Amino acid sequence: MARQLDEQIAGRYPVGQRLRILDVGMGAGTQALRLARAGHTVTGLESDAELLKAARESLSTEPAGIRERVRLIEGDGRETGVHFLPGSFDVVLCHGVLMYAPDPDAMLAGLARMLAPGGLLSLVVRNAEALAMRPGLAGDWAGATAAFDSDVYTDRTGQKVRADRLDTLTSALAGIAAPLHAWYGVRVFTDGVANDVGLPAAEELERLLAAEDRAGRTEPYRRIAALLHLCGVRG
Repeated sequence: MARQLDEQIAGRYPVGQRLRILDVGMGAGTQALRLARAGHTVTGLESDAELLKAARESLSTEPAGIRERVRLIEGDGRETGVHFLPGSFDVVLCHGVLMYAPDPDAMLAGLARMLAPGGLLSLVVRNAEALAMRPGLAGDWAGATAAFDSDVYTDRTGQKVRADRLDTLTSALAGIAAPLHAWYGVRVFTDGVANDVGLPAAEELERLLAAEDRAGRTEPYRRIAALLHLCGVRG
């Protein structure tokens, strides 16, 4: 996702422009810190106290110039209007968060309002059209059969959450004046890898990432990815 996001940023903004970025549901801050190191001003919004603490601890080890570019706030994506004025950001990230929102349309509309004209909204969601892939590849035929007709899945923490469809989100983005500009598949080949499996050696990891990146841009592979990365642009 980082490579895809960098591609979209580079395609929309002049080289060297320091962007105002909002990372909604930033987790432990990995993406926020990466973007701050690249020179951007980043605001991280996170509702989980433990993840927010981890992000603050990671930020504390960074040089002063990077720390000055990062602001961390406790809150969630439904509260953007409480914390920020409309049009406050050039880029809004909502990665792995929308599936937990009880009213995703309202949340999306709120995120879009945070964007300046021409701003980029980056979403990462679970792909409802590929829910049968994980149980099917694991030999769970009953689970695969049930997944064909479902928009709900169990995440890696055991929580049941919503998956989204490309067509539905395309319509939603058009409705909030941030129409779809580009989309990618994420985790085409690696969704079934267990959490406790370590990374391969550097050379093998680079081959893996290259294969995933190409599959995520190529039909029909990207349509069976576990996740979808959608980029909308504010009109």
